[in-house]
Amino acid sequence: MAGKREPRLGNFSALLQRAGIFAMLALLALVGAGINPKFLTADNFLNIVDGVVLLGIVAVGMAFVTYSGHFADLSVPTTMAIAGVVAVEMLRFGLVAALAAGMLTGAAIGCINAVVIGRFRANPIIWTLAMSYVTKGLMRWIWMNRQIYPDVKGGGTEAGRMFAELYRAGTIGPVTLPMLVLVLCVVAGQIAMKRTAFGQQLKLVGANADMARMTGVRVPRTVGLAFVLSACAAAVAGILMTSLSKVGAYYIGEGFDFDAVTAIVLGGMTLAGGRGDIVGVLGGVLLLGVMGNLMTLLGIDTFSQRIVKGVVFIAVAGLGARALRRLGRDDA
Repeated sequence: MAGKREPRLGNFSALLQRAGIFAMLALLALVGAGINPKFLTADNFLNIVDGVVLLGIVAVGMAFVTYSGHFADLSVPTTMAIAGVVAVEMLRFGLVAALAAGMLTGAAIGCINAVVIGRFRANPIIWTLAMSYVTKGLMRWIWMNRQIYPDVKGGGTEAGRMFAELYRAGTIGPVTLPMLVLVLCVVAGQIAMKRTAFGQQLKLVGANADMARMTGVRVPRTVGLAFVLSACAAAVAGILMTSLSKVGAYYIGEGFDFDAVTAIVLGGMTLAGGRGDIVGVLGGVLLLGVMGNLMTLLGIDTFSQRIVKGVVFIAVAGLGARALRRLGRDDA
């Protein structure tokens, strides 16, 4: 019809979509090279990756929750903490038992989230935030606000020593075990999201849950599995972080929820659900790492860096919501 315009993205939003997150990374890399010639060295790149590798593992898991249209899993920080604490506590039974116990603890939290949010349709933000408070309260009550140490709980055994060295174990040159785990998570996550029936069902649920239900998708099971994946990824990161810090405590993982959501949004995945992929999320994680590295080189303190991250998140989330509204989506 004459005078009727098709909805389309604004010029800046369209440019961002065409350029992609990796073009932004390349631009920041050029800026970094201008600030400090050592920025583009292999050692600095590995330092950047090492600084965000655990965030990357968490973000890959949480991305499934966001993709399903359930925004974020705010129980991630305490899931990381309790997985690490339980693993350290179980070192007396050997390393394998400790790692299994930590992972099962994370999976159990994911299953609780899955039932309450998937089956009973609780608000994901309110429920996972409540789960976070409950989990932290339990940890502080059971362990009486104390930190626990692998070398002590391991009783000076080989298991305690191996756990403390787990983060740097099995390195291939400068490539650490967590980096290999991140690569595995990204590859497996991308395949699961884009090449499997589960991924297609998750996309339908994220785009329109009622329509997905009408087409035969078992929405509670699909959403539930997304929360289980998020919790398991958080448990892996929590165990590795506990190994790195050589201490188990209730505060391990604090701040990872916001950073993961920021990386997911930067990577092009909308909070409305049904759009984005794991490769983009990896780009968002690396972009946060590069930004942090640049700000450190510029002498910007940690608190100011958090402000910058918050401003970036607000700006990108706002642009994404505006772009979706232009395309006829009002649920961004």
